Amino acid sequence: MNASVNTIPVGILGASGYTGAELVRLLARHPNADVQLVTADRRAGEEMGDVYPHLAGVGLPALSRLEDADFSALETVFLGLPHGTTQEVVKGLPGHLRVIDLSADFRFHDTAAYAQWYGHPHRAPKLQANAVYGLTELNREAIAGARIIANPGCYPTASLLPLVPLVEAGLIATDDIIIDAKSGVSGAGRAEREASLFAEVSEGIHAYGIADHRHAPEIEQALSEAAGRDVMVSFTPHLVPMNRGILATIYVRLNDGAGVGDLRAELQARYGGEPFVRVTPQGVAPATRHVRGSNHCLIGVFADRVEGRAILISAIDNLVKGASGQAVQNFNLVSGLDESLALEQVPLFP
Repeated sequence: MNASVNTIPVGILGASGYTGAELVRLLARHPNADVQLVTADRRAGEEMGDVYPHLAGVGLPALSRLEDADFSALETVFLGLPHGTTQEVVKGLPGHLRVIDLSADFRFHDTAAYAQWYGHPHRAPKLQANAVYGLTELNREAIAGARIIANPGCYPTASLLPLVPLVEAGLIATDDIIIDAKSGVSGAGRAEREASLFAEVSEGIHAYGIADHRHAPEIEQALSEAAGRDVMVSFTPHLVPMNRGILATIYVRLNDGAGVGDLRAELQARYGGEPFVRVTPQGVAPATRHVRGSNHCLIGVFADRVEGRAILISAIDNLVKGASGQAVQNFNLVSGLDESLALEQVPLFP
């Protein structure tokens, strides 16, 4: 696929999941990526088009078992494997490979924090020391030289893009941040589970992971780095009956001397030259339908009716900017390519 003298040979481990399929969809039109390996142990021997009919005819090799994979000719691998398995896999990969991991296995700088939230000791602490958190717009310089890139979670991406610049600028109080976030069902993955059945999720909305969702400490890690001190947030995710999208409604308290206009100006200045992050016009609220299928993040800034407070609204597609699109953006960055390659598509509507 896309094979030429100028292409980079890549592999996708865990290609049968939603993020793996989204990687295939995006890389299928990438002029500099040649997907030479796709793995999915339970579907080994099948074609990608058998698993996802919309990807038939893309020109991929057949799916293979991870243990049978040959990495010798590859330069980059994307990992869409379940949390808790990636660390062991990466430990066994050849050292020449660049790794872009879409699981949570390398997101925490502190391996003790990982163990606390994921229920087992970190299995590759030496590798963790050199892993870089892959929120592209906020960590571009470090990502560019990294071997292991820990792609952020979807909720953290939607939350941190609006919050980090404001925390760094000292415009909002770090002890009073409330994040009310909502996700489409694809965020739970493709595995068969009762909670993802149509009858369980349709015609309703419900909170989950209340006060103990694993993305909360990931958000806090980045905000603490931005603030230079420990930051905690109130974070509650909700599941809504749609396939794609995340909408984060974030409530903040302004620091003394700061106004809502300052928040808007800071975000516009920070993201004015970015291809994928945009602050919406005053009074315009972002919506998931405005970003579906794209690598875009829209951020809205509103004055709260409560004096001294503001409301930030952020919208992304959880499978694109929240996962595979950001992974491709990071691939472009570390490969010295235009970050927008294969991500130029505008959102789908309706």
